[in-house]
Amino acid sequence: MVSASRDDTSHQVNTPAPAGPSMSVSGAVPAPPGAGVVSDDGVAWHFGDPFGEQRAAARGIAVVDRSHRPVIRLPGPERLTWLHSLTSQHLESLSPGDGAEDLVLDIAGRIQEHFVLTDMDDALWLDTEPGHGHSLLHYLTSMVFWAKAEPQAADDHAVLTVLGDGLLADARQHPEFAAVVPVPDHQPYSSSPLPGGGFVRRMPWPGRGALDLVVPRTELAGWWERLTEAGARPAGTWAYEALRVESLRPRLSVDTDDRAIPHEVRWIGGPDAAGAVHLDKGCYRGQETVARVHNLGRPPRNLVLLHLDGSDDQRPAPGDAVTADGRTVGRVGTVIDHFELGPVALALVKRSVSPETALTAGGLAASIDPDSVPHDDRVQAGRAAIDRLRGR
Repeated sequence: MVSASRDDTSHQVNTPAPAGPSMSVSGAVPAPPGAGVVSDDGVAWHFGDPFGEQRAAARGIAVVDRSHRPVIRLPGPERLTWLHSLTSQHLESLSPGDGAEDLVLDIAGRIQEHFVLTDMDDALWLDTEPGHGHSLLHYLTSMVFWAKAEPQAADDHAVLTVLGDGLLADARQHPEFAAVVPVPDHQPYSSSPLPGGGFVRRMPWPGRGALDLVVPRTELAGWWERLTEAGARPAGTWAYEALRVESLRPRLSVDTDDRAIPHEVRWIGGPDAAGAVHLDKGCYRGQETVARVHNLGRPPRNLVLLHLDGSDDQRPAPGDAVTADGRTVGRVGTVIDHFELGPVALALVKRSVSPETALTAGGLAASIDPDSVPHDDRVQAGRAAIDRLRGR
């Protein structure tokens, strides 16, 4: 982990956060050691009924404590144009209340950072994975130079997430909840201010969508209480992770490795806005790889859903090899027991591996869900131009 490059402690982030409100709920169970590559310490894994919590999150309304996510505040009149020049997302014309997912890539186009951002109250608010606050803030502060942008830790803010397909499909069916939280419009990543500070942001996943509340940490327990009193069932991060896996959404440093590029893990294109990569911009680090793969090639690996043998309690771990006939063809990412799908995992596997291939994941029998295999039959612009030059 990289520490901030300045001595000013206001630029440090990722110090251990206080335990979230979920850990004070009766029956709260913390995440077991080794549950993931990034640590979910400080928030509840479940409350004694993980499958019931998943069912509530998928079919009703549930609230998940994600207050362990580092938050960064980025004020300054040049914040949008400056961050636009550094990252994969188009931000120059972002309006107040709008947001996006975004990536920092290295020179070869490999993913280094992933974060969600919102422009609110004359600042950009960024939240990222536990374990990545230091490195993201270090990169941002090292790239300021003379820009009028001031990245700084926002440890005084934290994230809660509300899951519920019914709520997001029609907030009018849940007037008691809508009275507590102003549900933003249907535009992905749109946000509305909250009374007492902070904002609520509409996310296009997991499931049919979710609401992220980014609120002052002093108001965190109060918001948890108001949400549960309005009908949201407390659910642990197990429920959130299960729905995320079902939605084929990757998690940085769990479902990615040091070779992962955006095309491999569905952070490019897609039905919700432009994913985490905007294809109509340039002049950012790693753009050559993005453009080359999009216009001329195919990603070497694909993120897919694996169904695992659930005949015993054995489970693979993130980073374990996926093999076919003893040959390594991929790596395991998030592993989770889903209330309907059973034991499943996300995995990065070679594009040439078909769903019919018999696999093992961490020594456990596994098979690819055929519906999770991406299909891209488009004629790539660069390849079509080459063919025309060759008279094909």
